[in-house]
Parts: sequence; C-alpha cells; structure tokens
Amino acid sequence: MILRVARFIRWNCLLAGIVTLAAAAPAQQQPSPDTTDTTAPHGTVLFDSSQQPVPETKHSGIANEDASATISDVDRAALTFTVYDLDAHLVPAHAQLVMRAHVSVRNDGTRPLTRIAFQISSTLRWERFALLGGATPVTVSFVQHLIDTDADHTGQAQEAILTLPQPLPPGASIEISTFYSGEIDQSAKRLERIGAPAIQAAFADWDKLASQGSGLRGYGNVLWYPTSSAPVFLGDGARLFRAVGQEKLRQSTATIRLRLAVEYVGDAPDAAYFCGEREPLMPLSENVNEPVVEAPGLAIAEFSIRALGFRVPTLFIADRAATSVSPLVSAVTDRSESVPLYAAASEKVQPLLSDWLGKTPLATLNILDREGQPFEDGSLLVAPMSSRDAADLSFVLAHSLTHAWFKSSHVWLDEGVAQFLSLLWIEQAEGRDAAIRQLQHQNTSLALVEPFFSQGAAPEVEGQSLIHARDEVYYRTKAAAVLWMLRSITGDEPLKQALQLYRRDPKHDEDPKQFQTLLEQTSHKNLQWFFNDWVYRDRGLPDLSIVSVTPRELPSRGDKAGGWLVAVEVHNDGDAVAEVPVTIRSGSLSATERLRIPARASASTRIVFETDPAEVLLNDGTVPEAGSSNHSKQVVVREK
Repeated sequence: MILRVARFIRWNCLLAGIVTLAAAAPAQQQPSPDTTDTTAPHGTVLFDSSQQPVPETKHSGIANEDASATISDVDRAALTFTVYDLDAHLVPAHAQLVMRAHVSVRNDGTRPLTRIAFQISSTLRWERFALLGGATPVTVSFVQHLIDTDADHTGQAQEAILTLPQPLPPGASIEISTFYSGEIDQSAKRLERIGAPAIQAAFADWDKLASQGSGLRGYGNVLWYPTSSAPVFLGDGARLFRAVGQEKLRQSTATIRLRLAVEYVGDAPDAAYFCGEREPLMPLSENVNEPVVEAPGLAIAEFSIRALGFRVPTLFIADRAATSVSPLVSAVTDRSESVPLYAAASEKVQPLLSDWLGKTPLATLNILDREGQPFEDGSLLVAPMSSRDAADLSFVLAHSLTHAWFKSSHVWLDEGVAQFLSLLWIEQAEGRDAAIRQLQHQNTSLALVEPFFSQGAAPEVEGQSLIHARDEVYYRTKAAAVLWMLRSITGDEPLKQALQLYRRDPKHDEDPKQFQTLLEQTSHKNLQWFFNDWVYRDRGLPDLSIVSVTPRELPSRGDKAGGWLVAVEVHNDGDAVAEVPVTIRSGSLSATERLRIPARASASTRIVFETDPAEVLLNDGTVPEAGSSNHSKQVVVREK
C-alpha cells in the first residue's frame, strides 16, 4: 500500500510507465515542415481591466522547410529566460488562448547568437516579435515551423526563429515582446505515437482550456508560454524528465508576472491558480440586463511579480467556488461524499505537522478535484478526490499539507521536508520498521543513479549536489534520506527547532547554507563534515563493511558482574563520510553506539555488553549505501 501511495504526487511516474510499455514504437525525431496557413486571427483582444484593445498586425513569418537548418540544438539551449511578463486572454468555451508576452532572455552559451529560437505549443501561432529597451520597439523578422518534441503534449512545438539586428554576445540579455494565439485542447499525440493505450494516454495528458475547468502544467506537458530548448522525446530514456528538471533549475531565479482575462457566458469562473497561488477572478459583465445563463462577461485577475522558483509556470482556472474541507484544506469539487474523508484525514495528520513545523500552516492547501494523473505545485494539489482508503489519504495529505506548512526556494528542502514528513507519518501510523522499509525502498533507486568514484579516477556518471539538484531522485529521495540522517545525528528536538526557525524568517531562505547554521545552533554540533559530503557536494554513497569483531571478556569487580568489551572495525570504500549505528545483540538484549567512518578509511568503536554477545549489526537501513545498507557478523567468543 505504502509503495503505491508514495508515487501519488510524482507527476512524471505515470508517463514513465507508459513509455516503458510503449517503447517498442520509436519516436519520430525529425523536424516536420509547417503546413498550416499564415493568416493572422481577426478581432480585438482584451488583456487587462483597462480593456484597452490591442490592434491587429500581420507578421512576416512563413512556413519554411529549411528553417530548422538555421539554428542548432546548442543555440536553442543557450537561451535562459530571466523575466516573464505575461498578458493572457482565455476563451475556455472555445479552448482559445491569446497571449502578449514581454520576456528577457540571456545568452548562456559560449558564442554570439545571430538567431534565436522561441517555442510554443504546435496548436498556437506566432504573430509578431519586437525588440524592447530602446526609444521605440524594433520589429524583428522571423520564420516559423513545426518541430517534433515531447516537451508539449501534441508531440510538436511551433518554433519561431528570429534574426537579430545585432549578435547577442555570451552573457548578454535582450528584451523581446511577442504576440501569439491559438487553441489548447486536450491532446495525447506524443504518447499515442509511441503506442500508448488511449485511456492511459488521456489520463496522463489532460492539459486543456475548457469551460468545466482549465489546466496548463507548462514545459514537459504543454508549452503555453515562450520557451527555448532542444527537442526531447519520451522514447529516449529519461531525457525528457531530466530536461524538465534542468529547465526548472536554470530558470529558478527568473521573475514572472501574469495579468489574466477570462471570457465566459453565464456564471463567472471563481478563481485562477498561477504557479501554485490563488487569486479570485473578478467578473466584469458586459450586459447586466441579460439573463445570467446567457450573459457574456469577462473575469480578470492579476498576479504580481514574483520569483519563479524551482518550477515551470502553471495555470489553472476553477469554474466553481471552493468548499472549505477543514481549517487546513479547501477543495473545488462536486463530490460532497469525499469532503468528510479529507477533513478527517487532514485533522489526523495535523498534530504531526504542528509538532515538527510549527503550530499553524503558512497557507491553505488547495485541492482541485480533477480526473487524471495527480499534480502538485506548492500548496496546490490537482488530483481526483475519490479515495476511500483512510491510510492512503492520510499519507498523501501528510506530504501535501507539508507544502502548506513549510516553504523554501531551495528545492531539496522544499520537497525533501515533505518527503521526510511522509516517512514520519508512516513511522507514527505503522511503526519505525515500516518507515525504515519505505526509506530503504527509496534509497534503492538512489543507489542506481549515484556516481561511484573509482580510486583515483573520475566517477562513471555525473552526480548532483542537493543545492543544485534537478532530478527527483536527488531533491526528494536523497533529501529525505539526508534529513533522516540528520535526525539520527542531532536528535528530534534540535531538528524540529531548526525547521521552525527556518520557516519563520524569510531571510533564512536567502542563503543556501543557512539551514546548516540553524541546525548547528539548535544541536550545538559541528555539522560541516556532513553537509560538505551530502548537501553541498555529491560524493556518491558510502560503501561499508565490517572488517573485524574482537570480543574481550571483562572480569567481575566486587558486586559488579563482568561482561564483554566488543571492538568493531568498519571500513568505508565510498567517497562520502557516514555516521551509522553499530549494534551488539544477544537475544532480546542490545547495545548501540554511533560510529563515523571517513571516506576511503576505517574506524572502530568499542561497546560494553553485559552478556555473551552473539551478533554485530552495522547500519539499520537509515544511511543509504552503494550496496546493501544492512550488515551483520556473528560474534565468536571463547568458551569459559
């Protein structure tokens, strides 16, 4: 049960499974020419509450079979978006999107760029581009064509290749204004072309604009805002998922703002959720004398400028008002029978979260009840509210509610703390052994990807430090293991205090090393040795073994009975330092000491045991290793 639920909030797990099932059908990776017409849309577009019209203009872009040869994947990947200023106009009833975007992009490549590429979903159409920053905007010539890429649910992107009036040097930035429009309806073409079953494909790719609720998840699902990247494909191992993580990391310091206008007929939509944050949609009815069911209207919302953080921009529109599930949870759902279950589950996990993270949450957990693969963005959870299993539901909410309690711009803390609290919930609900089994299961996947450093040689694969992590196995799995190890090293109370101090003051989030400072203050321990190998650098995993066990009988003294002094030597063949429990056991009796073993070295400890020792246990599954994380050795004692 736990293993199934543990995958609930991982947005890419279902896609990865579908790809595995359908891998026999190769993805098409050759760019295909655009065959659509170049007619610009007609009409007036409203972007904001001022309702100022944007005049229609024609663009210079044409379909061009040779356009793909004018820019390389290296140049596509060289652009980093540092500012997004978006004006979006939606007509959900017709799946229509009209966008005016002002963006700043930086050349992070090694050579000047004379051409740059912008990409949006294949069902959208570029209309015009202009350079900003001067006295007047300068129109930029461009061509557009379709390229195959699974970064979008259609399996293709509409790519515009802009010819710049001056080369863009490495490290330099430019501001560009662009206008585009089209439709975003549900599509599972990228999965269908590799042979995925239609039902599973639709369950995974549910992004669309629709009157009954719109959802756009961003790069890796649907390109509803401008991006630039080399094509990636689901049939190419985990390349797409790595690209999504790299995109989040590369643009995490970007700023973003959205002004949103939504056309409707009848009842106005209730709220918009952008990058995990909620804003009510304010209706502006065009004709108050018409019956509500027929009256057209415009609803607006504005999301002020903010740091994007480790995410891709996401946008959801709720067509109805939310229901207060509990003081902690609000849900947009018509399944009234599920509300009491979620209320009970949230109240059940609240004491654990309050104890570890602070008395009250920082925000409300918002749930959008939607069929399909679950998705989360901060304190927003998009998932079907159909669970009847109280244990499953409590586990899911322990993770999701953590995002309402604790926030960090450093993803290893933001996601790692949520994963760590999920393990603590298992420990509370099912016992420590169940939590350790879950931790070991997660660490198995970590051992498969962590680099192994041969003596004096470079690692065979590239690892990721936690402060620069981009893959889930690091910023969730390894981060949770790191927090569990810190709990063992410092104790529960110091770790609780550090987490609570961290979340109270936003300034603590500015320095990636501040969490270490806080934990050292609360625990009164020097933790530099640990953070160097496990957080700030990726040294791989320790590789431990018991070298020797030497028991020595202790004579009795006066009224004190004798016992045994057991010396245990442990060797670490890995490049990461490890502090693990060493346990002497005999029947129901046991004695444990913690031992720190440096990289590529040995260390020993001596443990006093009151009776004949029978077995030595090294590690208990809490410290991830390159191999097995459980070691045992029988103790041989001389007969008296």
